[in-house]
Amino acid sequence: MLEKKIKINFPPPAGPLVDATDVPVKESTERWTEIVLEDGSTIRIKPTILGAVRVEGQYDQEGNPMYLVKSSLNSVVANCPAHLRKGAAPKGVN
Repeated sequence: MLEKKIKINFPPPAGPLVDATDVPVKESTERWTEIVLEDGSTIRIKPTILGAVRVEGQYDQEGNPMYLVKSSLNSVVANCPAHLRKGAAPKGVN
């Protein structure tokens, strides 16, 4: 599929309209990101990548072009200690 020129708000969501290029995804390996919280909970998040947009004329500190990733709602899974679950007795109460 060919790249397509578009206009986007940059920075999102309400910056001025700038030139960008819609770059089709050739391959995507979407892995879980795991976040461990101090309350003992673990949250796992996995994005579903829909595409990418290269912002014309915008570069990072190393000279790489700036990309915005388009994704759908993430898959989110929480694994919490028993005392945080609905219906559990408050911590320290027997």
